[in-house]
Amino acid sequence: MTTMAQLRERSLLGLKELSRNEIESILDRAAYWESHSDKMVPVLNSKFVANMFFENSTRTRFSFEMAEKRLGAQVLNFTAAASSVEKGESIYDTVRTLESMGIDAGVIRLKPAGVLQELAPHVSVPLINAGDGNNEHPTQALLDLYTMRKQFGSLQGLNVSIIGDILHSRVARSDLWALQKFGANVRFCAPESMQAPELAEHASYVSIDEAMNADVVMMLRVQLERHATGMLKSNDEYRAQYGLTRERAAKLAKHTLIMHPAPVNRNVEIDDEIVECPQSAIFNQMSNGVPVRMSVLERAMK
Repeated sequence: MTTMAQLRERSLLGLKELSRNEIESILDRAAYWESHSDKMVPVLNSKFVANMFFENSTRTRFSFEMAEKRLGAQVLNFTAAASSVEKGESIYDTVRTLESMGIDAGVIRLKPAGVLQELAPHVSVPLINAGDGNNEHPTQALLDLYTMRKQFGSLQGLNVSIIGDILHSRVARSDLWALQKFGANVRFCAPESMQAPELAEHASYVSIDEAMNADVVMMLRVQLERHATGMLKSNDEYRAQYGLTRERAAKLAKHTLIMHPAPVNRNVEIDDEIVECPQSAIFNQMSNGVPVRMSVLERAMK
């Protein structure tokens, strides 16, 4: 019988509390899966995994599903819009229902932060955080680190600038916690209305010109719906002040890697022609997400 300690070790709720060694082992195993010549290796062919997305996502869900199927797992896809959650069933009840049906792991994406951490001790299967509110997005950060490590060989001493809506970004938080464990230097750049003051003690806020002087420039997605709150005055103004324009990109060091968690608002966060320029790793990040998630899923269920 699986103990709570073992469940906690196999779950992936966030990277803030995960050790450097544990993160490194996940990245090393991802490298193994990336190098594997067979498209499908059914090491999880007797396992059932439920993708429970209580918040819309296309890239993350498809990436998990591709990873699950490459490992031979049986996949159940659950979306809240087509479920009884819309009729008032709680997230807890939904997860417990799928658990009682015999799933071996759950991949969960939620809007509210912290709910997943409260839920995990009451469930007897490992849970994988696919993004919860503005708390964490651990597998995105893992694929980010994996992409950087492939490019530079080591994360030690890397200067990483994260630019955009830090306040609402779970990606920025997971990347911050993970990168600092490896000795990388993280800096933020954001409009004042998009800064997270509680993170200032962990990473300094710098100007856009200072942020461009880095080994990695990571542009965050601007949620255009925040126009309604007055947080953004216009796409054009954001691009001019905080976007990776062609003029800014031309001044980057030749080795600087351009990253973005996607989806990209072209000509807002990044000018169109920069998205697929030689220094951009955006589509490589998406490719790397599959072996990274294979590693996380294998860790959860083997």
